[in-house]
Amino acid sequence: MRRLADAREEVETWRGVEAKITDLAGLLELAEAEADAEVAEEVATETAALALRFADMQLDLALGGEYDRRSAILAIHAGAGGTDSQDWAEMLLRMYLRWTEDRKYETKVLDMMPGEEAGIKSATVEVRGRNAFGYLKGERGVHRLVRISPFDSSKSRHTSFALAEVMPEVESAAEVNIDADDLRIDVFRAGGHGGQNVQKNSTAVRITHIPTGLVVSCQNERSQGRNKESALKVLEARLLERELARQAAERADLKGKHVSAEWGNQIRSYVLHPYKMVKDHRTGYETSNAEAVLDGELDELLRDYQKATIGD
Repeated sequence: MRRLADAREEVETWRGVEAKITDLAGLLELAEAEADAEVAEEVATETAALALRFADMQLDLALGGEYDRRSAILAIHAGAGGTDSQDWAEMLLRMYLRWTEDRKYETKVLDMMPGEEAGIKSATVEVRGRNAFGYLKGERGVHRLVRISPFDSSKSRHTSFALAEVMPEVESAAEVNIDADDLRIDVFRAGGHGGQNVQKNSTAVRITHIPTGLVVSCQNERSQGRNKESALKVLEARLLERELARQAAERADLKGKHVSAEWGNQIRSYVLHPYKMVKDHRTGYETSNAEAVLDGELDELLRDYQKATIGD
């Protein structure tokens, strides 16, 4: 039923754009016939806005993967580098949350581990909405930041790394088979920076999937039951992603191509000093407007990645 609703929505969207184009064409003819510069300017403005919307719709069409239409689980992990990397991980999280807000996606922070001095060690976020996984899947990998460290009194330049993981949300229990006997569930007190933010009751949940060694934890809810539910959702997504990675590795072997998933394979660099630039190393796309990207303006990067990977 949800897929049917999505299909109907997509058809209605395209019909709406078609009607809008017809209206603008008629309005332009009227403006030209009456030499009305004000109406012509209005048509130009609306046409530019329609072109941006059309670009988004083209990107939607490129998302043809089996799981692209689904919601997503996004996880951010700070790399080696202490406070700078933890601060960078929080900057990345903020970037994605800004982007999801602009996209009108619903987000829910399932788990977050704060850094000792600043930033975060890790965070897990549920991103709910049509095509969330399709849009975000290209963000998987290592993100590199070069800047003057705000935590270094000598004001020297630092390079920091953070890892982004993106997994499709599991929609059916049939997709991932989890045996309750394969789970070890531990509860503990939810932590924070201290003070009133620390829970006195053991509401946080950590689940270990014994056969694979995967460990997930959730502590942002006040209810142990809700934290367990969220942790199981993340575990299902990780198991599905693990299976997809296994299948991808098999296909790569058949093609005779080795695909490395090592930590050092950065997908994008964000340079804030001595110049400003964001560059995607997979597509070659780059922009000098680093502040806009870090404020969540990711659509151009996402479109470029989708265009480069169509047919893969």
